[in-house]
Amino acid sequence: MIGYYRPERPGVLDPPSDGWHDTGDIVSIDREGFISIKGRAKRFAKIAGEMISLAAIEALASEALPGAPLVVVAVPDQRKGERTVLVTSAASATREALQQAARVRGAPELMVPAEIMLVDKVPQLGSGKPDIVAATALARARYGLSAPGTTVAA
Repeated sequence: MIGYYRPERPGVLDPPSDGWHDTGDIVSIDREGFISIKGRAKRFAKIAGEMISLAAIEALASEALPGAPLVVVAVPDQRKGERTVLVTSAASATREALQQAARVRGAPELMVPAEIMLVDKVPQLGSGKPDIVAATALARARYGLSAPGTTVAA
């Protein structure tokens, strides 16, 4: 990464501090210098003061729904700060199945998505990975939430 072109300085290459571009990935670097991606730093929900990994919720949901396309997103919640939504095309997805998977694993109730949103197709990127931004937009629209950075009259 040699730098950024920023709108306030057109045509000027601004190198990143320390030579690194902040992707939001959590990585490990082995002794030989190889980098392995372990997860995403911003894939968490803050529910009633607890930080919950959305990737961990997806892993739990994948156990309950093997092979089902799914992604877990966080949306605002007036009481708890945020709530999790499982976006999936698996018609068999139920909170009861997810609660059972959590009990078997010894996972807390916070690991069970608050909502299940059935869609015809889970949004995907060209790489085949879930499109988290599109899935979040779908969930926000479904629950009548404004886009991030906008306000809704009370």
